Amino acid sequence: MNRKPIKPNALKPGDTVAVVAPAAAIEREHLERGVNVLASMGFRVKVSQRALARSGILAGDDRDRASELQEYFADPEVKAIFSARGGYGCGRLLPLLDFKAIARTPKIFVGFSDATFILNALVDFAAMVSFHGPMVAMDFARGLSPRAFEHMQGLLGGKLDSFELEARETMHPGRAQGEVIGGCLSVLVATIGTPYEPRFDGRILFLEDTGEKAYRIDRMLVQLRQTGALGRVAGIVFGAIRAIDGNEPETRLIARFAAEQTAGLGCPVLYGVEAGHGSENFTIPFGVVARIDSAARRIIFTEPAVTR
Repeated sequence: MNRKPIKPNALKPGDTVAVVAPAAAIEREHLERGVNVLASMGFRVKVSQRALARSGILAGDDRDRASELQEYFADPEVKAIFSARGGYGCGRLLPLLDFKAIARTPKIFVGFSDATFILNALVDFAAMVSFHGPMVAMDFARGLSPRAFEHMQGLLGGKLDSFELEARETMHPGRAQGEVIGGCLSVLVATIGTPYEPRFDGRILFLEDTGEKAYRIDRMLVQLRQTGALGRVAGIVFGAIRAIDGNEPETRLIARFAAEQTAGLGCPVLYGVEAGHGSENFTIPFGVVARIDSAARRIIFTEPAVTR
């Protein structure tokens, strides 16, 4: 699908939102704490009946997890779907999802990390905007920063006609514009060569990750470069890339590798936006057009991400 992604309807107080567990198993305490945060925002919360199921490290059987996600997209009462946590497992669901059916009932889907599989598939195969943002049994349970919480509420509620996120540095200068895609680097790389590999051409690629050694980050960026993916994007924005245990020498080496593997592409590259693991985790809409202004060190969104 190459048509412009549909923007889902904005959330309003009193709307029903669903919490699903498409990936790894969840602890009850974390889930309950995060659900309470959603309820405090004025939403009716419908929690997956299988949210606490376990099948090894996963939150239940693949077909059950996929079926429930499909059902929530079809449920007219549900206005948004929040992922409980990432970890591992979303990629196993992709062949089990009917994206044509999902496309008929576009609605807000929020998640990140392993949910990167679903976020990009929704943009490319269901032609709808998706939201790289905090998860219920993770970020909500731990507590978002006031800035990130307010930003998410405004974005999903249709109160932000525009917004911008600042990076710590400009790695390579320039200006660019395009639809935003991407997410967790290690998950994105796992889609390469599969039917669910996102379309990179002319887009702004957002990348973040956590708990990876610098050489692994380099290896993944080398793969993206050698497949030609990095050469086809309009620009690149790195979010948080947290080294194992926050090791400072590793952190510096990761930044060096990011600069090296994006050099000579002819596109602007920003580094260090507060989105993703180990950051304030500002919500970023995928499938929405943004522009990069390297001189200002900003990625700028100039249109709402939802329909009011």
